[in-house]
Amino acid sequence: MRCSYLALVVLLLTGCGGEEFQDLRDFVKNSGADMRGKISPPPEIKPYESFAYNNDTNLPDPFKPRKPELRTGGPVGANQPDLERPKQALEEFPLESLKMVGYLAQGKVGYAVIRAPDNKLYRVKAGNYVGLNFGLIKEVSGTDVTIKEMVQDSSGDWTERISTLQLIE
Repeated sequence: MRCSYLALVVLLLTGCGGEEFQDLRDFVKNSGADMRGKISPPPEIKPYESFAYNNDTNLPDPFKPRKPELRTGGPVGANQPDLERPKQALEEFPLESLKMVGYLAQGKVGYAVIRAPDNKLYRVKAGNYVGLNFGLIKEVSGTDVTIKEMVQDSSGDWTERISTLQLIE
């Protein structure tokens, strides 16, 4: 009898336990039922309109290279280096690859000893040319070589750039 009492109580408790979170389950089940997502329509696609580039319009052709407008401030190419001048030996190497490794003085003239990428040593003085950008040696001292290079900017004008090679010890 005791066992049947115990079985009855367990059966009643089991029947009540299943409804404990039923309201929460119903809420989750029905929470998204009345919601509908709204998707905006895609943007309107405009038809492609072609454009013909011809000589009648003042627009430049985008497929032909344009020459920059020349400045009127001074004569064009006033700083242009002598392109017909014979090249010197150190003008075939980039300036960054040249190294000053020594200094010699003969009378009142100073000479720099330059090592090129081909591992040859060259003796240069003021007035010699070095590097790829028409670099004219302006001054040679015991610690460095001052070089005036001529570089071309985007408008085609030549501008000066001062560079130095310092003595490597």
